[in-house]
Amino acid sequence: MKNAPVLTRALVFGGMLALAVAIVGSVIGYLVAGVPGLLSALVGAVLAAVFMGLTTLSILFAQRATAGDPSTGRYFGIIVGVWALKFLVFVGALVLLRDQPWLNPLVFLLTLIAAVIGSLVVDAIAMLGARVPYVGDIDLPGQSASAQTLPGTDR
Repeated sequence: MKNAPVLTRALVFGGMLALAVAIVGSVIGYLVAGVPGLLSALVGAVLAAVFMGLTTLSILFAQRATAGDPSTGRYFGIIVGVWALKFLVFVGALVLLRDQPWLNPLVFLLTLIAAVIGSLVVDAIAMLGARVPYVGDIDLPGQSASAQTLPGTDR
């Protein structure tokens, strides 16, 4: 399975999205809530960028660790392990940021929502622009010399 170019494209698009969310969110946050709004948007955009990057990098790492075989337990163990780590870090970040006087919770929440929805759109665009086959490397009848004959035919 060779989908590293797709994942790399998703990582680049995700970085551009995070930058756009940080800029737009900071401007809107500053206009709505002043400096706390600006800081809240920046923190939300950075958290979203880190989590988007961890997802993509975990898939790339899992592919390398399993020699491109996604049907192994190690592959899914790496993906689920990173997902669990992201969940714990996210909950920890929310607990640490909960009572901060410089954080505007509404701007922070809306920035995270915009980044998550945007990341779904970015991932979809990256996948739609890729030409990754649905099946692995197979030989269809008549494509190679090693193709077996079909029952009841001369081919």
